[in-house]
Amino acid sequence: MNERQRLLSQIPSVDELLKLKTVEGWLKAYPRGVVLTAIRHTLDIKRALILAGETPEMTTGAILDKIGESIKRLSTYRLRPLINATGIIIHTNLGRSLLSKRAIENICSISNRYSNLEYDLSNGKRGKRYSHIKEILREITGAEDAIVVNNNAAAVLLSLNTIAKGKEVIVSRGELVEIGGSFRIPDVMASSGAVMREVGTTNKTHLRDYEDAVNENTALLLKVHTSNYRIIGFTADVPVADIAAIGAERGIPTMFDLGSGCLIDLSRYGIDGEPNARDIIKAGVDIVSFSGDKLLGGPQGGVIAGKKHIIERLEKNPLTRALRIDKLTLAALEATLMEYRDEQKAVENIPTLKMLLQPIKEIKNRALRIAKAIKGIAIKDIEGIDVDVFQEYSQAGGGSLPEAALPTYVVSIRTAGLTVNTIEEILRTGEPPVIVRIKDDAALFDARTIQDAEVGELAGRIRSALRDRD
Repeated sequence: MNERQRLLSQIPSVDELLKLKTVEGWLKAYPRGVVLTAIRHTLDIKRALILAGETPEMTTGAILDKIGESIKRLSTYRLRPLINATGIIIHTNLGRSLLSKRAIENICSISNRYSNLEYDLSNGKRGKRYSHIKEILREITGAEDAIVVNNNAAAVLLSLNTIAKGKEVIVSRGELVEIGGSFRIPDVMASSGAVMREVGTTNKTHLRDYEDAVNENTALLLKVHTSNYRIIGFTADVPVADIAAIGAERGIPTMFDLGSGCLIDLSRYGIDGEPNARDIIKAGVDIVSFSGDKLLGGPQGGVIAGKKHIIERLEKNPLTRALRIDKLTLAALEATLMEYRDEQKAVENIPTLKMLLQPIKEIKNRALRIAKAIKGIAIKDIEGIDVDVFQEYSQAGGGSLPEAALPTYVVSIRTAGLTVNTIEEILRTGEPPVIVRIKDDAALFDARTIQDAEVGELAGRIRSALRDRD
């Protein structure tokens, strides 16, 4: 018998392993299917290694260790919480906006009990789920009516399909944006059945461009907020109020795709250039669409607010059912919107706004606490750590505020024992995962997006990462 055959003969059968006390214990703690999958997966790997000419450890203990690791992996949720140390507030890859305490409490309240989702309590008949959100949206946007679908791309799609299917939509060439995942305004428009009519140039569009393009087949004038980029220099665009005036004069509906969904005047906090929904409605457009999970700070959703007669048309479109939100999104969004009745409370209670607008002194103090916690665990077995605190810049993220460089403080870590890429990988693949950014051969931990409650946990994860140097 050669070495390969000898090793293959040592692979135990599934039935043999099922009789072991350790496996019997797993069968009591985990679903049988999970244990069986872990056993078969482990044995398949051992077999593949042997056939590839390798010599894996074949003791019963080594096999059980691998099976245990596999069971743990199979039993762990794939969607997991993590620590965002990147400084990107609305991080699309990391779940965008954190929900407020009020929103989370409302989700819990609605999720474990029956609710009046589509039941009118006042008359004891079937109701509409959108009725729960209309009043608060009218109040904080100044619109006549509103509806919510599952994201802003869906809001634009539904609006274009309802208002302009088979007809022309006039839009500036400089506003044909692409959002995350390679979704482009022209693609959304084509899917809606509308015909795009570009006007102007990449850097300049004038009022006369819209006026000259209007014809008997024009169904909508569309303005798109370039929320994820800026064109600077020799530029010109048309104010939304002027576009709304053309629409009113020619009897053509006007729409503003706001994108990020800002509901407060950020200029009061030193951030310029971001329009808010109330001002857009006041400018005279017929409808405005925006996201619920970007600058608004709520769950993923696409809000459409504006003239009542248009919202009623949207509600009757069969696409609305396909794009509708569920009760948990509705619960989170309603609670988030209610925070906006008091702007100061909104800034304090909605995590996205709080992180965006928090005083630099608070960020510095948190960075110093993080650095102190890290230095506190730099004992003998993990010497040689260089920990520094200095000023850097954060980003809003999520395709929002592209020009806003937000002053922040970061904690920088270097160590002679590990490369920065190794530190990043260990932190990213641990529990909980920690996502950092790398600059100048150092791991940076941006205190803006690290929550106060995470400081101790973060220090522990860093300690584990640095001890893994050996």
